[in-house]
Amino acid sequence: MKAIVIHETGGPEVMRLEDVPTPEPKAGNVRGKIEAIGLNFIDIYHRSGQYKLPLPTTIGQEAAGVVDAVGDGVTEFKVGDKVAYAFTLGSYAEYSVVPADKLVHVPANLSTDLAAALMLQGMTAHFLATDTFAIKPGHTVLVHAAAGGTGQLLVQIAKMRGGRVLATCSTSKAGIAKAAGADEVLAYEGFDEAVKQHTDGKGVDAVYDSVGKDTFDRSLNCLKPRGIMVLFGQASGAVAPIDPQVLNAKGALFLTRPSLGHYVRTREELLGRANDVLGWAAEGKLKVGIDRVFALADVGQAHAALASRSTQGKVVLRP
Repeated sequence: MKAIVIHETGGPEVMRLEDVPTPEPKAGNVRGKIEAIGLNFIDIYHRSGQYKLPLPTTIGQEAAGVVDAVGDGVTEFKVGDKVAYAFTLGSYAEYSVVPADKLVHVPANLSTDLAAALMLQGMTAHFLATDTFAIKPGHTVLVHAAAGGTGQLLVQIAKMRGGRVLATCSTSKAGIAKAAGADEVLAYEGFDEAVKQHTDGKGVDAVYDSVGKDTFDRSLNCLKPRGIMVLFGQASGAVAPIDPQVLNAKGALFLTRPSLGHYVRTREELLGRANDVLGWAAEGKLKVGIDRVFALADVGQAHAALASRSTQGKVVLRP
């Protein structure tokens, strides 16, 4: 089969399309013929060496396709089933072998492109809005980077749960955040003062911040007493260490740094989140935008597009 293989870390040029043996599923595993691969920033970190992996390797952690073969003991899936997965390395390929407990069924009327685009970002938006801070009617939240892939989904789920959403994004992308359902779209410059104006000086119940260094301190200023700061990314760089007394002085605030892996620790959690997100998309309740689709051989261009932050939706590869 064809797969992207990395022999050394570096720029997009280190990703090479090569012929490699087609893997065989062992007991408890499923082999899928991949139809769509979702790109994520962690792929860039793996390729560049920012996050270390043994080499040579095939990167990618998210894909959708059709079951091609099943290993011994697998009863939940059969050949021909439409499936998707996340959290298993090696999706930049024509076939991948995945533990059956990492796979989920994809609704018949949902494309594999959309399924691949939703697994990581969709389930992340899901746990942020339902568990890290359970948004309910009457809550007001601030979502940074609301025009990004996860941001758009988070805005939509927050609105589905009855919340009021204030959003930040670059001025050129304000229409995207508004289309996702944001009640107010704010510029990054002076956003903390704008939040106070839009909440009559009270502040918001929660801030969802994937930007990091450039927004963190001002995000704390946006919270009402006992509000929660949800830092789930660092697109602008790592946040400096914080004195816990700052949280006290600003209103006995809560601070958390969650990641999806801690919110899909069981099969039941994974299925609950994936079935919600994929089901909502299949019903038209949750919109996911695919910005560009690249052939697997053009993975270097796909990484460049993602790294440029010029995309306005998910980037997908097709073998």
